[in-house]
Amino acid sequence: MKILLAEDDNDMRRFLAKALQNAGYDVSSYDNGVSAYNRLREEPFELLLTDIVMPEMDGIELARRGTELDPDMKVMFITGFAAVALNPDNRAPRDAKILSKPFHLRDLVNEVEKMLQAA
Repeated sequence: MKILLAEDDNDMRRFLAKALQNAGYDVSSYDNGVSAYNRLREEPFELLLTDIVMPEMDGIELARRGTELDPDMKVMFITGFAAVALNPDNRAPRDAKILSKPFHLRDLVNEVEKMLQAA
C-alpha cells in the first residue's frame, strides 16, 4: 500500500513517515503541496495523508486536485485546525478523514488501516 505524505514540518514528517513505514506501508513524503501534487501526477497512491496548512498549495487544494487525478484515492488530513477542514465551503473531498493534532502514532496507524481496509 502506497501512501503519499505531505507535511511541511520536518520533524513531524519524519516521525509520521517512520511510524507508517514501521507499520508496513510504502511512504513517499514531501514538504509542500506542489511537489506532492507533482508526484501524484506520476503514479497512483492508495492514500494521501496531508497537513492542511502548508505554503504554496495547502492540503485541501492538494486533496482536491489529487482526487481529480484519482477519484479512488483516500484522503486523510492532519491538522491543528479541525474547524477549517470541516468547513463545507472549502470543497475538501467529501469522505476525507480528519486527524487533529496532537494525536498518538498508534491512532494514526489505526485510522490509516481502517481507511485502507475500506477500499
